[in-house]
Amino acid sequence: MADDLTLTPDGHSGSGHPGDAPPSDKPGERAGFDWWSEAKGLFWLVLAVLGFHSFIAKPFYIPSESMLPGLMVGDRLVVSKFAYGWSFVSPTIPDPVAIVDDLVLHKPVESWSVQLPFIPGRIWGSLPERGDVVIVTPPGSSSDYIKRVIGLPGDTLEVRGGVVFLNGVAVPRGPLHFRDVAVDANATCDPLQYPGARRVLADGRSVCHLPIVTETLPNGRRYDTVDLQPDSPGDDYGPVRIPAGRVFLMGDNRDRSADSRFALGGFERGLGGPVPIENLGGRAEFITFSVDGDATLNPLTWWSSLRAGRAGTSLHPERTQ
Repeated sequence: MADDLTLTPDGHSGSGHPGDAPPSDKPGERAGFDWWSEAKGLFWLVLAVLGFHSFIAKPFYIPSESMLPGLMVGDRLVVSKFAYGWSFVSPTIPDPVAIVDDLVLHKPVESWSVQLPFIPGRIWGSLPERGDVVIVTPPGSSSDYIKRVIGLPGDTLEVRGGVVFLNGVAVPRGPLHFRDVAVDANATCDPLQYPGARRVLADGRSVCHLPIVTETLPNGRRYDTVDLQPDSPGDDYGPVRIPAGRVFLMGDNRDRSADSRFALGGFERGLGGPVPIENLGGRAEFITFSVDGDATLNPLTWWSSLRAGRAGTSLHPERTQ
């Protein structure tokens, strides 16, 4: 059966149906760019990302050495936002002014996010377990710290000569031993912070020779701490009874950590004692990758700056019982 075709006045074939518009014969002609649709698509994408960051999980970058030896500057890790339920610190709300100040004007900013005012309670909340590594926002701040949960509500906590006591019982400590951490641009082993620790091995590599003590909490979870000096400001603290709804946090690098042993803000920049559970932003789960700080804008340097053996490392402490 023959196709029902007709010729248009300009010689193009058409369908022969009245009202059909002839196709355009202008080369390169196309519909105008739909800015509104693109803007809506971008909006929903950003909203989905912020929602995931707020309620499921978010990446975190380690900016300090307060959790050595387990966490190093340059580590990237995943934080689960739902581990203890959600609180006023959970939502990720971008602060455009802070972002412009940081990226464009190069002004120092505390955070790229807007912090909501304190709201008591958590949705589907639960207490962390002793030994958990958590993200915490100090009261009145928008910065994120990373510390370890040592004391829970109702505990009496004291530090004597660097030894942690929970409810009058010393937390068991293993023998002093040493670990060599490779020196790089993100782990400089600053002589002012680690006097006498920097060493050069026979193969020419520089390492930071750190004194390590393993602690074991009452629930059997154990982890390594750095014990740099016998008489540092945080080696004697308390005793304090941890109030209901609060937890006591400490860094593993005991002599180089601003944590619950130190005053809030000011020079010490600590957490000001036991922290409200509402200020916990999530639980650190595992390291995704780690960089040594030698990468440049040249993409060829990115792979070589990765630290071997750190990707996938769990941040849940070993349990002995």
